[in-house]
Amino acid sequence: MEPQLLDLERLARQTGVILRMGFGRRHRVEHKSHWIDLVTETDREAEAFLVQEIRRLFPHHAIVAEETGNHGDLAGPRWYVDPLDGTVNFAHGMPIFSVSLAFADEDGVRLGVVYDPMRDELFAAERGKGAWLNGRPLRVSDTARLADALLITGFPYDAWSNPDNNVDNFARFLVRTQGVLRLGSAALDTCYVAAGRADGFWELRLQPWDVAAASLIAQEAGARVTDPRGNPLRLEPPVSILVANPVLHAEMLKVLRSEENTERSSRSMGG
Repeated sequence: MEPQLLDLERLARQTGVILRMGFGRRHRVEHKSHWIDLVTETDREAEAFLVQEIRRLFPHHAIVAEETGNHGDLAGPRWYVDPLDGTVNFAHGMPIFSVSLAFADEDGVRLGVVYDPMRDELFAAERGKGAWLNGRPLRVSDTARLADALLITGFPYDAWSNPDNNVDNFARFLVRTQGVLRLGSAALDTCYVAAGRADGFWELRLQPWDVAAASLIAQEAGARVTDPRGNPLRLEPPVSILVANPVLHAEMLKVLRSEENTERSSRSMGG
């Protein structure tokens, strides 16, 4: 028995109810691997619900989940589950977060859903059949110049301690575009590119569950989705991503590669 897109949509909406009920309350916040890597009791409640339902409906499928790790054989049918993408926002009462669900088979991600429970916006895609927002077809923007572009990015959890923290890239794009936003939910960031609300998105060192669903949604909306070097996106941690329409993707890739060339030159000169 294989899941249908309606199954993912239903599960995402049900999880969204849990998030809405928890939003705005005082939370028990724990810190994970880094001081800015948070988890709340709502994350755990939402994930427990999703894992339980997927196991009940599809007992032979594996699950890759943010809080509880891997369940089952990842070589076969598998789900990528992020019950609350944007926990820092959620914990601070900022209404920008989402539920992300993806189903993959031997050929990669086949179904993907990202749900924003605060706006009741459901982004969905099926491989080879298109992408939709609340049932309306999605299409990326046709912006071709960085000077006309609005971009989105994010920063890794180890930004305090790791010099490869994306700040240099942020500065490079800031002086070449109409703006660079940091919204705090990689899944929504990618979907906003799919919807043409933003023109491009890049981020370093994410996890597979952050972008598994959204990357399919963006691709089905006409975006080119790669890593920041232009290689095919692989859902193996850490996941770095670059998303834009094909023309702007090439322009963004030039900027990201220029940073690599600068760093290489600096190392060769002993800098």
